[in-house]
Amino acid sequence: MTGIPPSSAVHPSTVRASALGITAGLIGWFIVVEIVSGILQGFYVPLFSDIVIELGIRDADVNWFEAGQLLLSALVVPILAKLGDMFGHKRILLLAAILTALASWGLVFADSFWTFLLFWSLQGFYVVWLPLEVALIFERGRKQNRGVSLTRRAAGLLVVGLEAGAIVGALAAGRIYAATGDLGLTLMVPAIAVSLVSVVIWLFVPESTPSGERRLDTWGVVLLAWGLLLVTGALAWMRLIGELALGAGTWAGVAALFVLGIGVLVWFVFHELRHRHPVVDMRVLARPDMWPVQATAFLIGISLLGAQGPLSTYAGTDSSLGYGLGLDATERSYVIGLYLVSLIVGAVLFAVTSRRISPRLALISAAVLVGLGYALFLPFHLELWQVLLNLSIAGIGCGALVGALPAAAAAAAPFGKTGEASGLTNTTKTIGGAFSSAVFGVVLAAGAGTVAAQTASSLGGYLTVWAICAAGGFLAAILLMLVPKVAFADTPPAG
Repeated sequence: MTGIPPSSAVHPSTVRASALGITAGLIGWFIVVEIVSGILQGFYVPLFSDIVIELGIRDADVNWFEAGQLLLSALVVPILAKLGDMFGHKRILLLAAILTALASWGLVFADSFWTFLLFWSLQGFYVVWLPLEVALIFERGRKQNRGVSLTRRAAGLLVVGLEAGAIVGALAAGRIYAATGDLGLTLMVPAIAVSLVSVVIWLFVPESTPSGERRLDTWGVVLLAWGLLLVTGALAWMRLIGELALGAGTWAGVAALFVLGIGVLVWFVFHELRHRHPVVDMRVLARPDMWPVQATAFLIGISLLGAQGPLSTYAGTDSSLGYGLGLDATERSYVIGLYLVSLIVGAVLFAVTSRRISPRLALISAAVLVGLGYALFLPFHLELWQVLLNLSIAGIGCGALVGALPAAAAAAAPFGKTGEASGLTNTTKTIGGAFSSAVFGVVLAAGAGTVAAQTASSLGGYLTVWAICAAGGFLAAILLMLVPKVAFADTPPAG
């Protein structure tokens, strides 16, 4: 009689413990990756004034840096996420990290506006890190029949790392520059950090199981790229027009560009429905547990990405006008810092409570907090404590959703499409931020000059911004109520 002797048999609990240890280690490395991602997002902002002087440009030109990175991120995230499903998420994550590192080193040596704009835009490859990490964690946990619950908790921890890195980056940048007095030397810090994290990904992150699909819908990629390029380009142009108060003829050009972009995206949808290997599977996107998640990502992008500029300018508006807080740059940084801390609190709360309450209920509650926080701005905005309280409430909701949405999308996606689904939440969130940023820029510019201080926006403009953000949060909560009650829960693997 042959076979494995009893003494050599592996106990099931040992297998589970080993798998859990591997996954916990994986999450730990991803937290390191997200800390570096946060450093990238927080490090450069305090240095913008010095970058402007170094490059010999105007303050207004900084807006083009944001627009360039926004365009690139909207284009590359769905494509790279799809490639992750096809060829392995680690492979594409490592590629994105290397490209980000090269762009970060390019910024160190950039000596003109155009070279800096090029490398700054290319640095936007980091936006695909989080969706690919979520896909890797989900695929790892799926083998243990706990992919959904594990991914929810892990996503909250990743957001904690992201926001902690942003705070560290923002605090460290000014101090490093003050100590060295050399902008190029200071910009080496994030470049070194991304280079090191590329090595971490290469050595310590295991590969996922590719879907086996090896055909990429090239024409779909082209249509998606052009559609997003036209729409986000129109939105960036729209924001610039609002700031510069250009003529009506320019508005007609923006409208034509936007309509053309929408038309290309509609063409893209019909093309994907007919293709056997679509870039974005529209049938999966139309599922009742998927489309409300993607719509929520768009709506939350309005407040998360679009409202930060108006909040900063409101905090700096002279309170003698009857509104505004009259804070200087240092005091405004404290306000933004508190908001980032509230995002961390929201992410932690989501990670802690995700196993105790329904995932669907957690998403709805977080969206309600976003709506409530911004709705409170409408009657309460004249005192610093009121603004801080409102921001904290909205920030807790946003912090929970930043981690929850990619995890929810991955849970709703079939095997082989987790990267695509989680990446799409980032794309829709980015487009929501671009749309709101453009609209808010126009709304606030329309009110400028109607008050005593010619550069200040009117109170009505700020109230409109807050009302839109509040409506976005409440609408997201309503849409999430349409999700089936059993959605986003762990289910036994097929077969």
